[in-house]
This record gives sequence, C-alpha cells and structure tokens, in this order.
Amino acid sequence: MAKRRVVITGMGAVTPLGHSVSKSWEAVRAGECGIAPISLFDASDMKVSLAAEVKEWDPAATLGARESKHLARFTQFALAAAREAMDDSGLALDADKADRAGVIIGSGIGGVAETESQQMRCSVRGYDRCSPYYIPSGISNMAAGQVAIAFGFKGMCTCPVTACASGTNAVGDAFRQIRDGYADVMLAGGTEAAITPLSIGGFTTMRALHTGDDPSCASIPFDARRSGFVMGEGAGVCLLEELEHAQARGAHIYAELVGYGVTCDAFHITAPSENGEGAARAMQLTLEDAGVDPSRVGYINAHGTSTKLNDERETQAIKTVFGEHAQELAVSSTKSMTGHMLGAAGAVEAIFTALALQDSYLPATIGCEEPDSACDLDYVTGEGRSASLSYAMSNSLGFGGHNACILMKAWEG
Repeated sequence: MAKRRVVITGMGAVTPLGHSVSKSWEAVRAGECGIAPISLFDASDMKVSLAAEVKEWDPAATLGARESKHLARFTQFALAAAREAMDDSGLALDADKADRAGVIIGSGIGGVAETESQQMRCSVRGYDRCSPYYIPSGISNMAAGQVAIAFGFKGMCTCPVTACASGTNAVGDAFRQIRDGYADVMLAGGTEAAITPLSIGGFTTMRALHTGDDPSCASIPFDARRSGFVMGEGAGVCLLEELEHAQARGAHIYAELVGYGVTCDAFHITAPSENGEGAARAMQLTLEDAGVDPSRVGYINAHGTSTKLNDERETQAIKTVFGEHAQELAVSSTKSMTGHMLGAAGAVEAIFTALALQDSYLPATIGCEEPDSACDLDYVTGEGRSASLSYAMSNSLGFGGHNACILMKAWEG
C-alpha cells in the first residue's frame, strides 16, 4: 500500500499566552512573555517563584460546570483544545466511520495535582476516605480518553508518556497511523498541568529550573545567561486528516506533515547525549522519512529549553545534520514566551510551526540578547520576521533520552 498523505485541518490550544490558537499566535507574533510570579499556590518560601501559568482559567465557563467538575486541570486543558480543533476543522464525523478516527494525547506527568491533594486529604482523614474520582481523573491517559468520549472517536486511543517529547510523539504517531492506513482522522497533541509545589520542588532540587525573579530574563534559550527552564502548562491539539478525506469535504489545510523521526539517547536519565547525537539521529531520520534534502528546510522550532546542556547540544545536533546549511537556517524557541509546557510543549510548538509555514513568519526567541559562543546559529533574536518557507521542523527532547522530531511542508493547494 502506498503511503498516504497527511494534513492538519484543525488546531486548538490553551497556553500561557491565551486560551485559543489565535490569541496564542497573536501573542507570539507580538513577542509577549507568558511568564509571571506563581499564583496557583503560595511559593513564597520556595527558591522558584516564576512560572508560565494559564491565566484566568475558568473550566466551568469553558467546558460547563457539570462537565468539568471531576476533570483534572490537565484534562480540562486537553478537552478545551480538542473542542477548538474540532470546531476549527468543521469536521462532522459520521457514526459509521468512528472506528477510523482516533485520539493520541500525551502528558509527561498527568494528574500530579490530584495526587498531591489526595495525599494531603488522606493523611488527615485516612486512605479509605480517598476520593473515588482520584484514579479516573489523575491517570495520564484520561485526557485522551475524555476527548475520545466527547467526540465519539472509536479508533486507536493512547497516551505517550515520554516526558518533554510526549506531545511531538503524539502528533508523529498519529501521522503514521493515518499515513499507513489505520485511520483517516486523528486528534493528536499533548497536555500538562504540573505547576504544583511537588513538581516545582522536584525540578528545583534537580537544578533544572530558573530561580530568578525577573520574567523578562527567565526563559532565554541560547543566551549565555541562561540558567534553567521555566515551568509552563496548557495543551495543544491538532486534527490530522488523510489528504483526500480532507479535500473531499473542502477542509482548510494549514500544513502537510511529511516526516517523523524518533530515537533514544540510551545515555543518561536527564542529560542529553554527547554532541546531541540522539537528537541529530532523530532529525536525520525525519528528513529520510520525508525524502527531503536538508537544504530545503528553512526553519526549526527548537526544543530550546534555556538550560545549559540542552541548548548547546541541540545546536551541535543541528550542525551535524544540516552541515553548512545550518548557518542559513532560522532557529527559534517559542519557550522563551510560553515557558516549558513539558508534555504539551511539542504539540503547541507543532501548531506554531504550522502557522509559521502558513503565515511565512519566523517567531522570535525573545530575551536572547547575549550570545553564547557554543550557540552560534540564527536564533531569530529580538523580533520575529517574515520569511518564505517550504519546510519547517519541530524538535522535542525529553528526560530519559527521548527524542522526537516532525517535519512539515507548506500547503500550496
């Protein structure tokens, strides 16, 4: 069977920059920073005081009071983003085709907030008084399950848990599911809501988080002053469709997915492999999967976490794969604006990559002002800019050595 073509026809997002794709993208184009002092809990006695929270989130207003009552925050985000993606796509799924429609939504940590709250409750009341909703609301796969229930998608439904690569794995796996003939439609993305005392504390003791109090220089990927990432939250969901299926109903097409590569460093539980070898292999596999020469790629939405090792080794990996063309590529990290959304990051960045292709626009890496000699590519510093793009790539590199990469092509239909 010939490989089928896969396109993006709907997108939804809940991010620190806005409760929709349009608001989030508008903020990206304006170079806005979504980082601010933590308000979800009292962090006054903690070393980390900043995060990129979803602001003014009202699940009852967005999803309905009854529907959202027993949904964990990460599931609320996913369901809201999926609804936007479905509305955006205009898809009306026939009941007899429901088994050809699936859901893949990843999450790095899932319902950690539910675990924390129930632990505190049960330590006082006893563990036989645990909420009956704790397990079905807190397990990571429930976001995908709730989305499938909401839209009646009866095909493959799963949840990649690959740390910071989860969202990109979800989009890439869904791409393969359609390309290889197992589905015609997939809702794919990632979601996260891990701005909690335990999560912040855990990442702090790892020395992974930025500990300053100035949002403007907190998440500054590729800058010589970078000192750790800033925790973010939210969700991104894309509706992927087989090309002929989309064209038959006159769907708007944002971009075409053409390649996907996945590797593991098999090196260290948190540090990337030497010289970014694992990330380089993922990018190389993606190009080979797409049959695209490296010289045709014009933009990379980098993993770009604002940590010392990631930014340096991702830069090395890009140079390994693209050679001399690396100096002509535009590379930026939208985490400079959204913070690091963990399992949701890759999905939201896939949306930004598709919009970069559609709008011929390169998002900036805001706050990157002091060059690092080890990070010497074009990181689109200062402001975003216009550019004619044919192909764009998005990278996600997670703890555990998980590397995932997708390649998109500008839609010219």
